[in-house]
Amino acid sequence: MQAFKALGLSQPVVEAVHALGFTEPTAIQSQAIPRLLQEDVDFIGLAQTGTGKTAAFGLPLVERVDEALPLTQALILAPTRELCLQITTELGQFARYRNEVRILAVYGGADIGKQIREAKQGAHILVATPGRLRDLMRRKAVSLQHVRFAVLDEADEMLNMGFKEEIDEILQETPEEKMVWLFSATMPSEVRRISEDYMSNPFELSVGAKNTSNADIEHQYALVRPADKYMALRRFMDYTPNVYGIVFCRTRRDASELAEQLTKDGYNADALHGDLSQAQRDRVMGRFRNRQLKVLVATDVAARGIDVDNISHVFHLNIPEDLNFYTHRAGRTGRAGRKGTSLLLASSRDLAIIRRLETRLKTPFTATPIPSGQEVFEKRLVGFIQRVKNAEPHEAIAPLVPALASELEGLSREDLIHKLASMAMRPAMQAHLHSKDLNLRKEKEKGKKNSAAPQKMKELFINLGTMDVDGKAGFLSFVCGLSRVQGHAIGRIDMSAKHSFFQVDEDSARQIVRELDGTHFQGRALRVNEGMPKRPEKKSKKFVAAKGKPRKGKA
Repeated sequence: MQAFKALGLSQPVVEAVHALGFTEPTAIQSQAIPRLLQEDVDFIGLAQTGTGKTAAFGLPLVERVDEALPLTQALILAPTRELCLQITTELGQFARYRNEVRILAVYGGADIGKQIREAKQGAHILVATPGRLRDLMRRKAVSLQHVRFAVLDEADEMLNMGFKEEIDEILQETPEEKMVWLFSATMPSEVRRISEDYMSNPFELSVGAKNTSNADIEHQYALVRPADKYMALRRFMDYTPNVYGIVFCRTRRDASELAEQLTKDGYNADALHGDLSQAQRDRVMGRFRNRQLKVLVATDVAARGIDVDNISHVFHLNIPEDLNFYTHRAGRTGRAGRKGTSLLLASSRDLAIIRRLETRLKTPFTATPIPSGQEVFEKRLVGFIQRVKNAEPHEAIAPLVPALASELEGLSREDLIHKLASMAMRPAMQAHLHSKDLNLRKEKEKGKKNSAAPQKMKELFINLGTMDVDGKAGFLSFVCGLSRVQGHAIGRIDMSAKHSFFQVDEDSARQIVRELDGTHFQGRALRVNEGMPKRPEKKSKKFVAAKGKPRKGKA
């Protein structure tokens, strides 16, 4: 308790913090709270998700708002409904002994009429997603004319989600003399632009180097064929007792299909993606938070702002196109001082990108082997024996024990264990023993046959480009939807206006050609070529100058 009191917090707030079980402030809390309490200053806090940023700005806000003044004095913008609700809950806990401080959350997907009525009743602190707040502003339901503190939480995520226009419009409606506190895991150019446009000589605090990884996260990668990624994922989950994690996929379709397959195979899994209604999303997240789900399968956008304690693993079925997304994905684990694992299921062509990630995050990625079927079986067998050892004897069976013991007379202890384990573990033996090695080898081991040689990749051409679909996400959705190929089978995508080149594993390439070539799209036949002819070389400026400008018309 004394550690938080030493930061300058009042006794009621210190008692609220103590009631939550906080004993020592985190690095960003110990450095940010005294400054934000005592100084009227613009502030930039750079720290990974899960390092205690909400308390770093929330505790000073609860202290500094005047509950006697029935006006909105503080505004907090967050990228997602989940983060918005989480911040509101935590601020309510910080203000539990300051009962007059009113905190209101407004976000998309909820009844806007109800939110308008609540907003008109007034709130000292308004926590909002940018889109919903802009809607309320246009309906004259909220006033930002008296805002003294504007907080942008997860600023990089908000900009990645396309909220630049909304943020500009909202901040322009707030008083010029306000203080702006910006918190972000990374500092891309767009976040820097906001700081330059709306902040004056901000104090910048970086807990760890910029764009570095949380030290509590162990970054790993496993080399595997694209076609074997699903089985590799299952091996890791089966080998790790009590795994509680998130699996990231490229597309909504991938997330939905993977969650469905995991469920069929006996895992407690469900999907989180943009096609879900808000009620469905809330139901999935409620089950995940309550640990009714072992695994949440999600797309990058759908998982924004998820803040769930004790996530042990983050699995990546692909490396995201925007490497900033990797930082946000991995940041779902290793939170609040707990250890976590971020595991990439990678093909050999991904190694160069992994090296770039190592340089970018200033942390090593460890190559980890995919557990063999034998190793998984042995781990599960030991787990079964431990459960037997720790099982609570049932009183109804106690009177029958002597008779049961006589039935087993003549069996040694070893024989009994052998027979019991053989009966109980028969399904596991069938599933795991003699299963194939899923590991890719970077090179053939000396004197040994490489049992998992890399699957060849094909480059395909399709007469479909940016004028037809919405970027790479739209391209993936279109191709995967028609061909029924999962997104992780597709590698690099190069798009121009009217055509695209993309890499795909050999098996999936045949399926894509079979399903798409000759089908019609917007009145024209699609052409998909396997085994592309040589791409046209770009002419140098010198060559163009010598030959003159190219003629218009057909190439």
